[in-house]
Amino acid sequence: MSFSDMSVAGAIKAIKTDKYVLPAIQREFVWREDRICQLFDSLMQGYPIGQLLFWTIEPQNVRKYRLYSFMRHYHARDRQLCGEFDTEDVVHPLTGVLDGQQRLTALHIGLRGSLATKKPYGRKDNDDAYPKKILYLDLVSPEDKAADGVLHEFRFFDPNAELPHEGWFPVCDILEMEDTSSLSEWVMDREFDKDIMKRANKRLHRLHSVVHVEKPLSYYTVEEQDLDRVLQIFIRVNSKGMVLSYSDLLLSIASAQWTNRDAREAVNGIVEDMNAIGGGYDFSKDFVLKAGLMLLDIKSVGFRVSNFDRPTMAKMDENWEGITSALELTVKLASELGIDARALRADSALLPIAYYLYKRGVGEKYLSSSASASDRSAIRLWLIKSLLKQSGIWGSGLDVLLTALRTVIEKQGKDSFPVEALERTMAARGRSLVFTEEEIERLVELKYGDKLTRPLLVLLYPFIDTSHVMHVDHVYPKSRFTKAKLRREGVDEDDIEHLIDWSNRLPNLQLLKGVPNQEKSTTFPATWLKSAFNNKQLRQSYMKDHDLRLPDGQGGWVEPGDDPHSFEAFYESRENTLRARIKQLIGQG
Repeated sequence: MSFSDMSVAGAIKAIKTDKYVLPAIQREFVWREDRICQLFDSLMQGYPIGQLLFWTIEPQNVRKYRLYSFMRHYHARDRQLCGEFDTEDVVHPLTGVLDGQQRLTALHIGLRGSLATKKPYGRKDNDDAYPKKILYLDLVSPEDKAADGVLHEFRFFDPNAELPHEGWFPVCDILEMEDTSSLSEWVMDREFDKDIMKRANKRLHRLHSVVHVEKPLSYYTVEEQDLDRVLQIFIRVNSKGMVLSYSDLLLSIASAQWTNRDAREAVNGIVEDMNAIGGGYDFSKDFVLKAGLMLLDIKSVGFRVSNFDRPTMAKMDENWEGITSALELTVKLASELGIDARALRADSALLPIAYYLYKRGVGEKYLSSSASASDRSAIRLWLIKSLLKQSGIWGSGLDVLLTALRTVIEKQGKDSFPVEALERTMAARGRSLVFTEEEIERLVELKYGDKLTRPLLVLLYPFIDTSHVMHVDHVYPKSRFTKAKLRREGVDEDDIEHLIDWSNRLPNLQLLKGVPNQEKSTTFPATWLKSAFNNKQLRQSYMKDHDLRLPDGQGGWVEPGDDPHSFEAFYESRENTLRARIKQLIGQG
């Protein structure tokens, strides 16, 4: 592989004359101001800035692909994406940038364009909060290398605002200064003193040399015309450098091949819509892309380039509305079934449900229809069990499992969610949804901080509004359960160790809003309950709902105590209640 070199001015001229374009497999510009400034400083110091990878696109192939122009004037609110390149009248080869878009765009903005980012505390709907800024170089400050290695200070300023001093040079002017005599004239016009003038002249000549004379940009050009081959090269180059996540690469491939819509915008849009449902979720592009493969019956749902070929992408593009409708309906169903973001430990658990709803073609009425009530209950039970299993239902071997479950639903899910058939298939692959007594006990004895503790509490007490920030709270404050404090309270020495251990387990935990949890702090439950609920009826109702009562031995109930001596009875009582709740939750009660 042989590389060629070119000047910065040569690259900017190629961008200006539309010789360089961006294939849709590239992502949006993401560099911040400081990184653009660092790039220019690196060039000034003679540091290597990485190699570029180009792709020659012959005129007869140009209209096969979606191409974009380089960003020139970036606006954080109004112009974050590059404009589409018009290929209609192209008669000459174009150069697509496969690797180096961020660097070339940064150079283009610095030498020909501008940045408009929001001022701190500015309102998004206020145009004045986004001043248009161009890049300047400080010609007069002493050459004193900063801690981060920066030697030449570049900074973006509003050209209409007053600059800190007159030694700031607008970098865009250097493109027109091909004759070095104009450099000295610019410096002379500022009437600097002798030492500063010498420093400014040296620095400005250095900038001129970096842009016009030297050739710091090293590039290799791919001549391949087959898009599949080009995509393979792109993935090899970008994956090695971790420039993009793998889902970004696959999304880029989709962007290059969809014709009805912009794939990147479409996928980001459905992710945003799903994450806004209920109390909010945290779905990713990976989830959406895998869902597309799952719902469209693509043979394998694995993230492989071969699964994102032209026929598959055309099918996904054509069926996008149906896919997104099924995904949104699935997330709404999960939300209404009490499976919030904290309880949804594995997003992939929703994919068989989405496939089922997609195949049945049900709409919004499914969420409230009395005819679908039993079906919704069956889905909830299956989903909860798969999420609570500590053996990792949705871990390794996920793609094979999803494919097998899809086959079951395709064959047996015409009218109802085939729970029994799904569970048999899962059990045959070592993913049984039947809980042993040992597994139930492990759930009952979960510790504070365990990844399952919060989701389990959400599922056990589905009436809790988790759209608020909910803390996992110790009913009996853990800070009161130290050896020293328990001894001072007169607790038997033989009981201290297990009481300390119990204080940090599920029977002593509840979900509580952030502020009430802070107010509760180290308070014992009896005192806290009386202060939180002045009304006895409300207090009794809260204790009943959250299983905080103790049996009085005569068929009635009493409030939990206000010292560690009542804790053991409280713990054992709530442990039995939680055990029964868990069994009922997983359908084994």
